Amino acid sequence: MGRISTLVLIGFGAFFIALAPLLKFWAAGQIISAPADQFGISRLEAKGAQYFSLQDLKVLTGDLDIIVTTRGDVKEATSDRVVWDEAMVVNDVTNSRPQIDISERRSAFNRYTGAGVNCCGTSVEKAPVTIEGQVYKFPFDVEKKTYKVFNSTAGKAFDATFVREDNVNGLPVYVFEQSVPPTKTETRTAPANVLGMTGTTGDVQVDRWYDGKTTYWIEPVTGSPVRQEVQRHEVLKTQDGVERSAAFIATAKMTEKTVEGLVKDAQDGKSTINLLRNTIPLVLLVVGVFLVLAGIIVGRRRPAAGE
Repeated sequence: MGRISTLVLIGFGAFFIALAPLLKFWAAGQIISAPADQFGISRLEAKGAQYFSLQDLKVLTGDLDIIVTTRGDVKEATSDRVVWDEAMVVNDVTNSRPQIDISERRSAFNRYTGAGVNCCGTSVEKAPVTIEGQVYKFPFDVEKKTYKVFNSTAGKAFDATFVREDNVNGLPVYVFEQSVPPTKTETRTAPANVLGMTGTTGDVQVDRWYDGKTTYWIEPVTGSPVRQEVQRHEVLKTQDGVERSAAFIATAKMTEKTVEGLVKDAQDGKSTINLLRNTIPLVLLVVGVFLVLAGIIVGRRRPAAGE
């Protein structure tokens, strides 16, 4: 019995010791991932925004309420990727103009790294698009470096550069900034008189040009965004390159309620990762060493007289 007890103790101890680094360096990263069944609503506000109102055929100034809904397509998810659909609705609360802008996109990305994946009908405004760079989240263990992040308005990825450390509601974060150069996003026709073009009648062709800056506050352990600010500058230009009108000019910031929810989610994820990477592996290691030592002691114990 003594020999059997020794082997059992040493066997279990060795198993726990081997399991500790496996959980710390591999399993934790496989367990923590973006959910396939995602459902979330985020709100942003833009004070004093300017936009061209199709209803009024002129530029209006107002405070905007922006509602972003994301929903996971569970059927298209795999062990490595998730697919999320997003719809954004912009309402002008100052001028009582609901749904002044409605947009949608479909994104697929690696559920562990956050990197874009091209499959499953990825699109912006139902038009197929090639996705690259980070989508929705940064990778786990974010570094203080430059990452490519997909910009849905421009339809491609641009550099997001680390600029500083910060904290949001007491949570340490890394701050990244992405600047998008002037990019033509669409061409359409508009009445010349609406654009203030004297001496010209009928419709003229105009291009919509976008440039902007997005600031991301990222919790570095999970790669989760906890705050976002978007400076969006869109204008209409005629074919001669002359700017004729504002199309959409606004600085949108996440509401405090949205930020609070994202911070809580990031804190929960960070705690879970710490548990899987540090607390549980340490406990397994200590228990494993104890069992091995106990097995050795039992194995060396001499039988008492008469046994």
